[in-house]
Amino acid sequence: MRYEKVELTAIGYELAPVVVTSEELEARLAPLRKKLHIADGQLEFLTGISERRWWMPDTPVSRGATVAARKALAASGVPVQALGSLIYAGVCRELYEPATACHVADGLGVRNSTAVYDISNACLGVLNGMLEVANRIELGQIRAGLVVSCESAREINEVMIERMLGLEDMKLFTLALATLTGGSGSVAVLLTDGSFPNPSGHQLLGGVTRVAPEHHELCRWGLEKVGGVDRPFMSTDSVAVLKHGVGLGKATWNDFLAEMKWSAGDVNRVICHQVGSGHQAAILKTLGIAPEKDFTTYEHLGNIGTVSLPLTAALAGECGVLRSGDNVAFLGIGSGLNCMMLGLRW
Repeated sequence: MRYEKVELTAIGYELAPVVVTSEELEARLAPLRKKLHIADGQLEFLTGISERRWWMPDTPVSRGATVAARKALAASGVPVQALGSLIYAGVCRELYEPATACHVADGLGVRNSTAVYDISNACLGVLNGMLEVANRIELGQIRAGLVVSCESAREINEVMIERMLGLEDMKLFTLALATLTGGSGSVAVLLTDGSFPNPSGHQLLGGVTRVAPEHHELCRWGLEKVGGVDRPFMSTDSVAVLKHGVGLGKATWNDFLAEMKWSAGDVNRVICHQVGSGHQAAILKTLGIAPEKDFTTYEHLGNIGTVSLPLTAALAGECGVLRSGDNVAFLGIGSGLNCMMLGLRW
C-alpha cells in the first residue's frame, strides 16, 4: 500500500505517574523467588527493563486517551470540528459497549458526522488505526483523523503477582515474565491531508502487513473463571513468540523494502515495538539493522502495548533523533501473530 496525500501531523502522549521498578516487583515476589531459587535482578537481566509506569488505581483509560488527544490537537492547531474520524485502538477498554472511542469523543467535544469507533489488534492497534484514517484521507473522504489509545498494566500485574505467590510454580513464572514487563501510558496520533497550517508534519508513504495466525495461542490476555468469578489472566510463551515473531518480521521486512522501493541502507531510522532487550537484539540482527539506527524506551517505560511504538516515535522526535528528511520505518508486531511496517519521511 502506498499513500500520496497523508501526513502524520502530531503525536500527543501522557506518561502514567507511578514509577514501578523491577526491583520493587521482585521484592513483592520474594517468597516465590526464594522457593524457586531465582536470584536477585533476574527480571531486569532477562528483559532489560529497569522500571515501568502505572496509572493510579481505577484510572479510566478514556481519561488518559483524552488527555493525549487534546495534546495532539493543541500541537497541530487542527480544530476538533475538522476530525472526520476518531478511533480508539487500545487493548484495554472500559466496557464491552459503548466503544471507548465514544467516551473520548465526548470528552473532546466531537459531534455530528465524525466516524467514532474502536478497533482491536493486540499491540498493532494504533498502527491499524493509522491505516484506517490514512485510507479515508487518501480517498478524499476526510481531511483529518485521530487514533487514540491508553493502556494500563497495573490490574493485570496485581492479579498475576497474587497468582504467582499462590502457586509458586516455575512454569507459571516463565509464562508470567512478559506480563511483568507491562507499562502504562496513552497516545494520540493525528493524521491529516496536509491542508492545515502546520509545517512540522511527516509524510506517511506506505506500508505492508503480514500475518501468521497459526501462532495465535502463544500470547493470550482475557478473562478466566476462578471460583465462578471472571478474573483477568495473561499467558505468554515468550520463547516461541520471539522465535516465530522474528521469522514473521523478516518476511515482512523483505516485503516492506520492496513495496517502499527502498534498500536497507535507505532507512535512516527505525522505531520498533518496545518488548525488551532480547526481542530488540534479535529483530535488529535478523533484519540486518545497525543498533544505532534504533531508538528505545522499554528500559524505563516497559511494554505499553499499542502505545509503545508511537510514544517512542514522539520521544525520538523531541530528542532530535528523528530529523527532517529521514526515511523512518515503524516496525510493529503483535500477538496473533501480526506484523506491520510503515514507512514515513520525517
